[in-house]
Amino acid sequence: MTIDNIGFVGTGAITEAMVRGLLTEPAYASAIHVSPRSVHIAATLADEFAAVRVAEDNQDVVDRSDMVFLAIRPQVAEEVVRALSFRDGQMVVSLVAATEREALSDWIGANVHLVQAIPLPFVAKRQGATALYPPDDAVAALFDTLGTAVQCQSRKEYDLLAAASSMMSTYFGIMETVAGWLEKSGLERAKGHAYIAPLFASLAQKATGPSGEPFSTLSREFATRGGLNEQVLSDFEKNGGIAALTAALDGVLARIECKN
Repeated sequence: MTIDNIGFVGTGAITEAMVRGLLTEPAYASAIHVSPRSVHIAATLADEFAAVRVAEDNQDVVDRSDMVFLAIRPQVAEEVVRALSFRDGQMVVSLVAATEREALSDWIGANVHLVQAIPLPFVAKRQGATALYPPDDAVAALFDTLGTAVQCQSRKEYDLLAAASSMMSTYFGIMETVAGWLEKSGLERAKGHAYIAPLFASLAQKATGPSGEPFSTLSREFATRGGLNEQVLSDFEKNGGIAALTAALDGVLARIECKN
């Protein structure tokens, strides 16, 4: 299945990742219209993919597209969206972070079919999960092509997954902490990186396996009684690591809900 015309208002990193994923063979779109705002990214995509057309401006993107993605920063979203004219019934997918659905509808001003989504950079390789709200089969089919769509039944579910996505930097921060510790303890940085990256990748692959084992089960499986993994997990918990992480997630959720 392909969509004839997909458009992106905003041409940043997420737009680039989605376009690359959508046009990986077999391509999901026959034509993708991108705004000229980020000249380098728009030109690069147009050079690489025959299906990509650089529009004259944002309104040109909207006019030419059956499904429009709003891939713009929240700081400028209202100004950009209010300046555009949408068609009643048009499919609009907002990628604008921490923005209330009612506000988006007000800015759009037309009776569009509005869905919100949180795609991550991994969609470029058709990997990872994308949260959607409200549920929509057409948009879910697109993001299933780019990895996995997780359709949220409520705004609360959507906000919770948005909060969970804030763990990405911390994930790499933990890897950096281990790599730094290894280096200070006498191991070459390159050797530490060569070991840690595949180790974490293998653990993630184990968690996404077909068995669907709970994370708690996997944690017990890898924490041999009296072993080194059990020791680190126990020390992490005793020294406030789990409490700090939980508090950080609570803070992110409060920030998201406050903006809504």
